[in-house]
Amino acid sequence: MPTTEKKEANKVAIDDHLLDFAAIQERYTTSFNGVKPLESRGLTVAEAAKRLQENGPNVLTPPKKKSVLALYLECMGFFNTLLLVCGIAEFIVYGTLILLGVYIGAILVVVANLNASIEFFQLLASEKALAGFLNLIPSSCSVIRDGEMLTIPASELVIGDVVSIRMGAKVPADVYLIQSADLKVDNSSLTGESEPQERTVENSMTNPLEATNLAFFSTLAVEGEAFGVVVRTGDGTVLGQIAGLTQGEHKAPSPMSIEMGNFIAALATVSITVSIIFFGISLHKTGDIGFALNFAIGILVAFVPQGLPATITMLLTIAAKRMSDKNVLVKELRGVETLGAITLLATDKTGTLTRNQMTATNFWVSGKLYSAYSANLPAEESAFDFEASGIKEILHISAMCSRARFDQTNMPIDKRTITGDATESGLLRFAGQKLLDIDQLGDKYAKIFEIPFNSENKWHLAIHQKAHPNGDLTLSMKGAPERVLRVCSHILIDGKAVPLVEQHTKEFMKSYEYMAGKGHRVIAFAQLLLSSSEYPKDMVFTKDPKNFPATGLCFVGLASLEDPPKHGVREAIGHCRGAGIKIMMVTGDHPLTAEAIGRKINLMLSDTKELRAKKTGQPIDKIPDSDVKAIVIHGERIDHMTDADWDLVFSKEEIIFARTSPKNKLQIVKRAQGLGHIVGVTGDGVNDSPALKKADLGIAMNISGSDVSKEAASMILLDDNFASTVNGIREGRLIFANLKKSIQYLLSHVLPELLPFILWVVGPLPAMINSQQLLVIDLGFELFAALSYAWEPAESEHIMKLFPRRPVTVSSSERYVKRQAEIAEDYGMDPESEEFHSRTLSQKLSDNFRLLFNTRAWKRRFSKSDGETLVDANLMRYAYLEIGVIEFIGCATAFFVILYKGKTTDGRPFNITPYDARHMMTLDANAFTKRGSPYITTGGTELSVDDQVQALAQGNSIFYFCVMIQQCFNLFASKCKLGLPFGRYMFANPKTFLSVAAGALFGAFIVYTPGVQTVFLTAWVDPIYWLIGVGYGVLIIVYVAIRQLIIKTFWPTSVTASLPGLQMHPTKWSTTN
Repeated sequence: MPTTEKKEANKVAIDDHLLDFAAIQERYTTSFNGVKPLESRGLTVAEAAKRLQENGPNVLTPPKKKSVLALYLECMGFFNTLLLVCGIAEFIVYGTLILLGVYIGAILVVVANLNASIEFFQLLASEKALAGFLNLIPSSCSVIRDGEMLTIPASELVIGDVVSIRMGAKVPADVYLIQSADLKVDNSSLTGESEPQERTVENSMTNPLEATNLAFFSTLAVEGEAFGVVVRTGDGTVLGQIAGLTQGEHKAPSPMSIEMGNFIAALATVSITVSIIFFGISLHKTGDIGFALNFAIGILVAFVPQGLPATITMLLTIAAKRMSDKNVLVKELRGVETLGAITLLATDKTGTLTRNQMTATNFWVSGKLYSAYSANLPAEESAFDFEASGIKEILHISAMCSRARFDQTNMPIDKRTITGDATESGLLRFAGQKLLDIDQLGDKYAKIFEIPFNSENKWHLAIHQKAHPNGDLTLSMKGAPERVLRVCSHILIDGKAVPLVEQHTKEFMKSYEYMAGKGHRVIAFAQLLLSSSEYPKDMVFTKDPKNFPATGLCFVGLASLEDPPKHGVREAIGHCRGAGIKIMMVTGDHPLTAEAIGRKINLMLSDTKELRAKKTGQPIDKIPDSDVKAIVIHGERIDHMTDADWDLVFSKEEIIFARTSPKNKLQIVKRAQGLGHIVGVTGDGVNDSPALKKADLGIAMNISGSDVSKEAASMILLDDNFASTVNGIREGRLIFANLKKSIQYLLSHVLPELLPFILWVVGPLPAMINSQQLLVIDLGFELFAALSYAWEPAESEHIMKLFPRRPVTVSSSERYVKRQAEIAEDYGMDPESEEFHSRTLSQKLSDNFRLLFNTRAWKRRFSKSDGETLVDANLMRYAYLEIGVIEFIGCATAFFVILYKGKTTDGRPFNITPYDARHMMTLDANAFTKRGSPYITTGGTELSVDDQVQALAQGNSIFYFCVMIQQCFNLFASKCKLGLPFGRYMFANPKTFLSVAAGALFGAFIVYTPGVQTVFLTAWVDPIYWLIGVGYGVLIIVYVAIRQLIIKTFWPTSVTASLPGLQMHPTKWSTTN
């Protein structure tokens, strides 16, 4: 079945909200009483058991997990597999000749498995940590079966069950409501709407996600209660469909994985090719197939830097550990570097950028506008004044005309949790911060009558025993401003109720529009002091018949609330934009609310077309798209947007997508990736999870995040602090720079290791270094020296002012689109699903073999990439053609100096010139070994077989030691990418000096320790000859300094320009929690 068909098969058509009670009962073969739900029959116990057996439990199918073996083999990768093959070949071939071959082969096998094990156990640790955060379903629920109310595990719910939903509980399945008592649900995790949504049995919406008679699985009932019929369970629920959409998406490999894959493929191709060529040459010259195989494997081992996989994995592991100390859980190691490479960060609003906690912001009383704060206020607002007329009345109404309540009263107001509607909770918290007697108000002023907020009245009314000069009762009201104003005849001005006139209405509208224009939710307040003559203290009020006043009230004022930005979000976005990263908001909330928040947090600084038109008085269609840098897109437009529309949107610097669905978010991510963007996505809701999975790096929130979003993400912010992403980006950029330095350092010694083997056959010259010495270079001091880069600080304080390493431009997007089209054609991609056709293993091998002879594929592999890659031409040139050559010359010089100046065991100099060395090897391929023959040098020195073995051992020792010494200098030289290899920065990392000291001690241990000399075929050499390596090491420093000066002069590093309008100074949003 094609992928698209599979996805459709898993989809459930949602039209229940369009049906009446009778149609629901018929469709789901159930029985309920919509007027008196407690008298419903529901399903029989037997029928429920039958349906449970047929349809399965009400749980989400867990994401498919790879087996431990599959995960381990994935960690093994091509590079470690190559080491494994080399190890086995060494073991088989060398092991048939000498016991030492067994040791070498075993070491390579162990190294390959050790490399894989490091990453494998890191992945297992991340999965274990994640498992502690997940809790996919409510534990139990109330259900009516056989006419009785039962409490059962939510997993045993079946379609057709009649369930009860109460305030504070999670909805246990997708439910069609048959009765609602002021039910409100928090849909933010599904739709991104920050406001709780009212749920009733009436519905006029066609979109199921907006239907008022449906409550969805896992959403929270924040107020009221209801009864309903289960219409979907488990994977069939809306949540399950989104989770299925998430599992249907395949995450693209990280940029570093792709770049390392390309490098390893190229390295393997070259090394295997060279090995085969020299196997043929060696076989032709010697006629010994065993010798030829030994030689070919030696070249292959020399070509492959055995410590590279371990170095990369351990560098990433150390960085991941640093990030975990900053409350960032890294599920995938390569996610550390990917975060530093992102070019576009798409972020949800509610719960990610904002607190998902409504907070009182402005008040309008007695014709004056106040702010809830006292600093950094706009000219139109005054600082909060508790004594201002109307303020106390609003605070009392907020606290008493409300169904929100504190769950506990034995702790400070800011630390208390509140049960209830988000708006009422925000008002109650603010009142609690200002009223000292907040916990006594309920007892002091008893509530005797209440009509909760509903969609028909759009106000909340309550009557309390609150005395005043004319009576004992006070009526309070709060609700939609236009509805509350409509029932008022007076307005409170300076403590007195005066008749409401047109001027008051104009001032009301001006303040109302000002607050709403900032994206705030605006609430109006009114009261009526009930006369004791008409409404005595013991009067019993009723809704039907209505015996309470609902007109002639006194308007008290307005209050506005917003879901404010989280601490540090504005500065974090400012830093990201300053780093050349495009920040894009993708939310299910209203466009005006999204734009208002965006302008508070540095996400949107310039005018949209709509705002420019309003400022200039021009029609919107008269303003060219090129004149504006900001755009707000409604989700309804997305399905109808053309390629040109998408190009226009992504050409803008400031982008907000509002009223988006999970499908829309996924489309946005795919479109951005299709232009070459490395996309990061942050989110906390179920609606964010498909985009989190598809993104190059998904970042979920731990505290407010849904379980599905955590499962889909590659990284989790444990404290929900969005500002941690800035630290992550900085860490990612730093680890990329340090990884590149480490790889450059490691590859620099490949040529000094490789050329001796080639010269051994081509020269022929004596082997300047042996295989076991190669291993102790790669897996000895080199490994620890390379790891010191993990603690290397940033070379420049402006690391967050550099452009992303692969910036996206119009031309780079065009090249990327063309390249992806070629890949799709070469590998076979389904144009509808945008996924590669499923292929068998034999088909994959056949395709890969075919591509070996595909010119376009090779051009693509070696074409110049846009931006900076981990292993690029400059790095290869430095390592192989520049420093590698210098190091080989230095080592070869020391080798031949020792052959000439070194001494035999009886104190005679060897006096072996380069000519002698070549002549000896030409005469006898076994020269310098126990199977060789005596030789007289051109200087007349007679060398026995033992003398030759001793000479080679000393030569090997100084060659080995000089590699180590020069690499110590190169360790410092490779630090410099932006500056010169001098100055304070060279001494900023103490681990560098520890690695140099450890390298010197390790080298001395290998060369000068009896017993060890026998294993590694080394011998004592006069330390004076170390100076040859030191001299060439100094030459490396000088060469790199000149090289850096040339680069800085002709190819200086560019930084991002300062963005006008960025607000980076502390305000209320960055100084409060």
